[in-house]
Amino acid sequence: MNQSLSVAPTISKDSTTENLVKQQQFLKQLVVLALELLLALPLGLALSHFNVGGIAWIFGGIASGAAVLQTCRVFYNYSPKPNRTARKIGMALVGLNVGFSIAHGNLAGAVFSIPVFIFLTLFLLLCGSLIGYIYSRLSNTNLLTAMLATVPGGVGPMSAIAADYNRNVNLVSLVQALRVTCVVFLIPLFIKTFYSGNLIYPQPRSIRGALLNLDASGIELLLLALLLCGLGVYLAVLCKIPAGDFFGALLVGIVFNPLLNWLHLVGDVNFIPPPLVNLLGQMLLGITIGEYWGEKPILGKRTIGYALISVAMTLATGAIAAMLAMQLTSWDWLTCLLVTAPGGSAEMILVALALNHNVEVVTASHLVRLIAINSSLPIWLFLFRHLDNQTEESF
Repeated sequence: MNQSLSVAPTISKDSTTENLVKQQQFLKQLVVLALELLLALPLGLALSHFNVGGIAWIFGGIASGAAVLQTCRVFYNYSPKPNRTARKIGMALVGLNVGFSIAHGNLAGAVFSIPVFIFLTLFLLLCGSLIGYIYSRLSNTNLLTAMLATVPGGVGPMSAIAADYNRNVNLVSLVQALRVTCVVFLIPLFIKTFYSGNLIYPQPRSIRGALLNLDASGIELLLLALLLCGLGVYLAVLCKIPAGDFFGALLVGIVFNPLLNWLHLVGDVNFIPPPLVNLLGQMLLGITIGEYWGEKPILGKRTIGYALISVAMTLATGAIAAMLAMQLTSWDWLTCLLVTAPGGSAEMILVALALNHNVEVVTASHLVRLIAINSSLPIWLFLFRHLDNQTEESF
């Protein structure tokens, strides 16, 4: 009896200590994120003056995330993990903004193009499997790790799967982060060099302009849109819809104005989120990419070299897929390039939005690819693990 009474305070003390540790960890993550946002603001403002297009804030976020995490590691002996919650919020904000932008667009054209999207997705998946096999042989890496590193499924999800199956997480996140970074930098640079259209997206040059671009009724509608966005994301994630953070917010953005007008709760509504929503979403997406670079340990030259080779093959596959798309459709070369670019999906949709160029088609194509990758992932994992086991048994 006395023993049972003596155990209770110990358990309670351990639980309290664990809660305190969790609270301290949460506060540290908030401080790190606040510092990243504060640094991303001036970097984004500076880049916006160099005519780098409408996604200057992603670049500022990448630099900020890498710099803050490296500073924490080197000077404070603190190694925070990439903030996946921040990326989810960024995806939701970007999805909401894209939804409002395409609500009045020609969605029928995107729907009729779904067979083409499926064909291009299958082509990219098959080529990605071949690239993963080549990469595994070059780098002497097991097949599952190589596939997780090279499939365009996102840095966070692929790294998490690698951790679940006890694979090389650092290698997977390196190749994934390198691919996303190359795509985010090179595609806009290529477009800026060869695209003769206008690279202007209506974003203010100052944060003050973004903040003051709302009246009182606009603030109320913004709060309502954000509330519905959170509900839409929650339901999408609850239903295990692939890319639920982006997809749920996207649907809310599409139906928001028509729904309010149908309910007749207020007058004629034609609400568009202020630019600050898009800027914040871009910065959060950029910060989470930069964080993966900031936490990277020192890797050998051969490892980085093989990773660059796999990324180059992935980019070349995207270019070949773009040529196929030009033969199969009436899209121009820029639309085909954005449709087949090997991710990140949210970043490429943002480029299309920045150029105001076939946003509906680009959004639909990347959503089809995200759904296909996430839906087929269990099959690919089973197949690659089976092939890995056979290879290990043969040796």
